[in-house]
Amino acid sequence: MPPKKQQDVCEVKTIDKKKVRAVKKVMLTDNEAGKLAETFNVLADPTRTRIIHALSEEELCVCDIASILGISISAVSHQLRTLRNMRLVKFRKEARIVYYSLVDEHIQALFNQGLKHVRE
Repeated sequence: MPPKKQQDVCEVKTIDKKKVRAVKKVMLTDNEAGKLAETFNVLADPTRTRIIHALSEEELCVCDIASILGISISAVSHQLRTLRNMRLVKFRKEARIVYYSLVDEHIQALFNQGLKHVRE
């Protein structure tokens, strides 16, 4: 007779009302959950993740990013547009060169935490 499998659900229907109330007070709104899910969805693309990594190291122009990643300028521009629309990167123009950087330190921290997690 095969051994019983451990179930991953409660075997009783008791609710810890104190814990439920406490967590409900701090739960994300539907809007916040949607925006956060969109952010993680954008970062689910390996090329965009690599662009975020490059920009976490230096402010870079499109040509430099393309050279670092070994992909076309057109492909980088397309991905940067997505990252810009999600407010993860920003740009500044200097003469005829457009430089990209992360919007703020939150994006850097998010990336660093994710990277730390996968490297452990």
